[in-house]
Amino acid sequence: MLSRRSALLAAPALLLAAESMANSGIFNDRIVFGQAAPLDGPAAALGTGMRDGILAAFNEANKAGGIHGRKVELIARDDGYEPVRSAAVTRQLITEDNVFALIGPVGTPTSQAAQPIAAEAGVPFIGPFTGAEFLRDIKLANVINLRASYFQETEEMVERLTRDLGASRIAILFQDDAFGRAGLAGVQRALTKRNMALVAEGTYERNTIAVRGAALAIQRGRPDAVIMVGAYRPCAEFIKTARQLRLNATFVNISFVGSDALAQELGAAGAGVVVTQVVPFPGDENLAVVKRYRAALAAAVPNATPGFVSLEGYLVGRLTLAALAKAANPPTRQSLLGTIRANGFDIDGMPLSFSADKNQGSDKVWLTVIQADGSFRAVERLSGAQG
Repeated sequence: MLSRRSALLAAPALLLAAESMANSGIFNDRIVFGQAAPLDGPAAALGTGMRDGILAAFNEANKAGGIHGRKVELIARDDGYEPVRSAAVTRQLITEDNVFALIGPVGTPTSQAAQPIAAEAGVPFIGPFTGAEFLRDIKLANVINLRASYFQETEEMVERLTRDLGASRIAILFQDDAFGRAGLAGVQRALTKRNMALVAEGTYERNTIAVRGAALAIQRGRPDAVIMVGAYRPCAEFIKTARQLRLNATFVNISFVGSDALAQELGAAGAGVVVTQVVPFPGDENLAVVKRYRAALAAAVPNATPGFVSLEGYLVGRLTLAALAKAANPPTRQSLLGTIRANGFDIDGMPLSFSADKNQGSDKVWLTVIQADGSFRAVERLSGAQG
């Protein structure tokens, strides 16, 4: 038993240890995570979808007693899908909210602004909703990616367009920022591999739907396919405008678009539009992970409709929770990152593989096509898929 003098000497050290834990988002009864994402505006469906999926995973874990007796919490803050604002929100989450880790951030330009801030503070940057290649750099010690990269998605797009549909004239619409240019680089890389080149390019400004000029520029290239690297509202506006201009082409969107929001924006004009995906089909309850996700989402966010974005958020949440369960108790930021990098994970049948040389868990890309009623159909090939 400690003497009174020993207890008095130990008390400051214990207090400092408790304060240190609290300052890194770890408390005796909870672990606090932060998310900087668009929760309002034209990209809001992406941020809220990721948030809802993470909350579904966290709520599921909390009902089962949490992680080593600690509940998991999420503080989500709106960054408007703007880099300067995302940087400010990220600093707030780290310095004022004292979060343990950042989880489910949304976007390439916003991640470019936020990730260095998190790295400087030693804060994990987990499951960003972007396939940007720079985040796959193994030198970024605080980054963990779940999804396939944009290079992998665009390679699949070009492969399917050329092999399945015989497309020879491919154009691109892209958001005029780091996100769009990341997709552009992937498309150019895939075309160069096949001794092809883009027949036309069109751009639009982030957080706008000013796409008519891009549609006219692309129309002049007479493409038989248009690859689209953008968010759901401008992409929907482009497709509607292109159809009015009688541009007879296959439209293929990258996963970041926000599939369900895109289908809703398009309405009847969406039939035959292709979207590549980096998570399984959220309507396939034959998959154990999907069945569990749908139940967890209904319990945590009863008014949410299951979809690709929230499924990705759920998988990011499940990966983080699985790593916390394996990490030291109490966890540290480094033990969380080290546990992920040193292990493979099986999220109810969806394998995620990491290593010291690989910070991306999944390489899988799926194909989906919007149907006339706005629903999605998963396909293996594009031949005969449209319409």
